[in-house]
Amino acid sequence: MLSGLLTGDYSFTQIVIYILSSLIVIFLTLPFHEFAHAFVADKLGDKTARFQGRLTLNPFAHIDYFGALAIILFGFGWAKPVPVNPRFFKNAKGGMALSALAGPVMNILLAFVTCFILYAVGAFAEYNNFTIYVLMFLSFYIQINVGLAVFNLIPLPPLDGWKVLSAFLPDRIYFKILQYERYIGFALILIVYLGILDYPIDYVSSVIIEIITFLPRIIFG
Repeated sequence: MLSGLLTGDYSFTQIVIYILSSLIVIFLTLPFHEFAHAFVADKLGDKTARFQGRLTLNPFAHIDYFGALAIILFGFGWAKPVPVNPRFFKNAKGGMALSALAGPVMNILLAFVTCFILYAVGAFAEYNNFTIYVLMFLSFYIQINVGLAVFNLIPLPPLDGWKVLSAFLPDRIYFKILQYERYIGFALILIVYLGILDYPIDYVSSVIIEIITFLPRIIFG
């Protein structure tokens, strides 16, 4: 998205709508993402997030300001990690994987629901400037949600995908990689900044969007 803004591929109106949809994601989507982590962990026996006030949809309990800025600039980013203590799970690795997976799954579900709204508006609303702006907003909202899910599923620490992958790694390999978590995190930020992940994330996101829009396309045409 950032490259498109810098090269002038988007109009001023598109940029404004994109920023507005990014803010909606920051204040409405990220809280759902983090709440999903906390909710699943809580149901699996870990009450840490509940005790620290993270089992909530209050956005200010979850916002990481650098991650929020990344969403606006790149279309994907992060929030404050929900504290999870695997010692409270009956199956430590399985519980970590499920609680980590809950966030990206929530993003996909939000995008899927928004697809129905998008196609319903396109099918039944009278076409005018307001309708076009609504459609653009919903489209950006879907893209950002899917982008967040794909980004967070990258199997590198400290992202959710790493926590899912960890459930299948031998302890020896897991702890070896974990020694370099901080350096991997810095490298990941650099890669995001350089835009190296833009194409693979956009490609995977487009495939997911094709899948989740299939049913709304059939229903609404």
